[in-house]
Amino acid sequence: MGSRLDRHAKDNGLKIQVAHEKAEKRAKRAMAQIRVTMEVGNDGVAVITISNPPVNALAIPIIAGLKEKFDEATRRSDVKAIVLTGKGGRFSGGFDINVFQKVHGTGDISIMPDVSVDLVVNAMEDCKKPLVAAVEGLALGGGLELAMGCHARIAAPRAQLGLPELSLGVIPGFGGTQRLPRLIGLSKAIEMMLLSKPIMSEEGKKLGLIDAIVPSEELLKVSRRWALDIAERRKPWLRSLHRTDKIGSLSEAREVLRTARQQAKKTAPNLPQHQACLDVIEEGIVHGGYDGVLKEAKVFKELVLSDTAKGLVHVFLAQRSTSKVPNVTDVGLKPRQTKKVAVIGGGLMGSGIATALIVSNIFVVLKEVNSEYLLKGIKTIEANVRGLVSRGKLTKDKAEKALSMLKGVLDYSEFRDVDMVIEAVIENVPLKQKIFSEIEKACPPHCILATNTSTIDLNVIGEKIKSQDRVIGAHFFSPAHVMPLLEIVRTQKTSPQVILDLMTVGKIIKKVPVVVGNCTGFAVNRTFFPYTQSAHILVNLGVDLFRIDRLISSFGLPIGPFQLQDLAGYGVALAVGNEFANAFPDRTFSSPLVELLVKSGRNGKNNGKGYYIYEKGSKPKPDPSVLPIIEECRKHTKIMPNGKPISVSDKEILEMVLFPVVNEACRVLDEGFVVQASDLDIASVLGMSFPSYRGGLVFWADTVGANHVYKSLKKWSEMYGSFYKPSKFLEERAIKGIPLSAAASSSSSSMSRL
Repeated sequence: MGSRLDRHAKDNGLKIQVAHEKAEKRAKRAMAQIRVTMEVGNDGVAVITISNPPVNALAIPIIAGLKEKFDEATRRSDVKAIVLTGKGGRFSGGFDINVFQKVHGTGDISIMPDVSVDLVVNAMEDCKKPLVAAVEGLALGGGLELAMGCHARIAAPRAQLGLPELSLGVIPGFGGTQRLPRLIGLSKAIEMMLLSKPIMSEEGKKLGLIDAIVPSEELLKVSRRWALDIAERRKPWLRSLHRTDKIGSLSEAREVLRTARQQAKKTAPNLPQHQACLDVIEEGIVHGGYDGVLKEAKVFKELVLSDTAKGLVHVFLAQRSTSKVPNVTDVGLKPRQTKKVAVIGGGLMGSGIATALIVSNIFVVLKEVNSEYLLKGIKTIEANVRGLVSRGKLTKDKAEKALSMLKGVLDYSEFRDVDMVIEAVIENVPLKQKIFSEIEKACPPHCILATNTSTIDLNVIGEKIKSQDRVIGAHFFSPAHVMPLLEIVRTQKTSPQVILDLMTVGKIIKKVPVVVGNCTGFAVNRTFFPYTQSAHILVNLGVDLFRIDRLISSFGLPIGPFQLQDLAGYGVALAVGNEFANAFPDRTFSSPLVELLVKSGRNGKNNGKGYYIYEKGSKPKPDPSVLPIIEECRKHTKIMPNGKPISVSDKEILEMVLFPVVNEACRVLDEGFVVQASDLDIASVLGMSFPSYRGGLVFWADTVGANHVYKSLKKWSEMYGSFYKPSKFLEERAIKGIPLSAAASSSSSSMSRL
């Protein structure tokens, strides 16, 4: 036995060494590809090319290379004109986001190069030789800003153009706030920037952002000719920053900005970058483009260091890092193709999952127990697809093709050639066990056996079958064809190949797959189970229920915990509550409030009466008739000190609801149910709508400070009981001053789970 283990360890060591060597070679190759080249043709046109695969991001060496090549082209007497383009069919995806991460890590803003004045104004726009951008694939953020600094822009069909910087908590920083309004008009420019909404080159041509659209194969030829025509004065030499013809009068511009400010206050109340962007645009309109550029550069640097930018950049990078899973994505495995998937159960979840699969060209067999349920499931899927068409997410042709990929069945005969089964029936253990025994027999031996359970232990579901290495959790969030998170739950027996295949399917159906360990509630629902419970404790301590919901909404979650309960339905609340009470009896709070609501004939949004009143066509309104029921509940629980409501500030209410969630996140991290803390951040944003600009749950807790979270919970646990008791992990981190997100030293529990 010992020698076999030694051999296994050696094999693993060798695999890891080979993987490291391959990674090093890849890194060296990547470094060699990051460069700016220049070729001067016989026609006297210098073609400057950005090369930084995959999207030609503007890394610091690229910016330095551009400056160098523009200076050289300007000096050389054999160069009459310049064309700027990107390698590999893409112009540029914008500034390298890793530089933001470095600035956030060090607090040193001087890392940021001066691009706006040094490069775009001085070296490009004020260049003595004409400069044309040849745009293909995409020109986003800094990429589009470079193109706007050129004297003309020629694009290939269907190139994507946009300034999405506000979605990262900053504003365009290379002159975009000044040049875009001057090229396409103020209203459209504000819409593109504030909504981070890209357009296609065809629309860009209509708006005046693009001068001509030509086929890809002719792009360079036409761009060279255009640059020479400018040099020879056959075409106009236009500097975007100096144009005013599309801005309109000062009073019109101010009116457009005023409306945009009011709109941003409503839609983005907690986001400073929206108002800052409008201020900078106004500066340029009132005092001229160059003044606008200077103010933009100053405000851009201030915003880079803001908490909002730190949070949004962290979420962006956290989403990227979910695709790296130790011992799954780094051991040389290749994903197998998934052509056909069976979905068992056509209820709300099953029909949503089937919709997500067919709109991504995966053939689906939907199984139900009788033709009535099957028809209902198919109708729901048809309605889902129609909904996607009406919201402009799907064309009619694609919708028809998607529906042709669906087949309804009542038995297992169609399961003989499926690559994956996703079971999505009600949360009933014996039923799920029976289905898993049946599908093991009916499906081919390579078929993945997945369950969409949201709370039940996977080992229990699969305990009666032999192929436990094929059992995996595919936990979608409702509505499954809309919500972006896919929680992939692995047991200790799930094979790495099965995990990789499900991750690949997740990406094909445009989900963000996060791999987690197997426990009650998995990572997301388990982390958030104290959320509703702590809100119920506060209500029983005498705090106004509607005040709690209002505060949570103003913090940035779409709705508060009580409106969320109304939305999910009380049956779900009771069932899930029981699961967690059984799993974690030491830290659950039992309140009869939901049972009392059910007894009084309420079932939340389902029947229009819950904590709120739901009437068609109007917003939910707090229902005052729920107050006597709350009073009755308080008499049952008797936790108000001396029978009197507690007095708490808004800040305390927020913390009393969210700190217990952070505390549970600490346990999930400590027990090794996620690969890294950032996985919990992205899962909280995509699965629970935690505000992305706060960076996700753990990131936000680190911003607040582990010590403050720990001391607050300790104080409340002494006042109100063990529900608030700080976890060991939190206590240790708080005392040692270590961030909650810092990687743990490899404890045995975390190693064994993932």
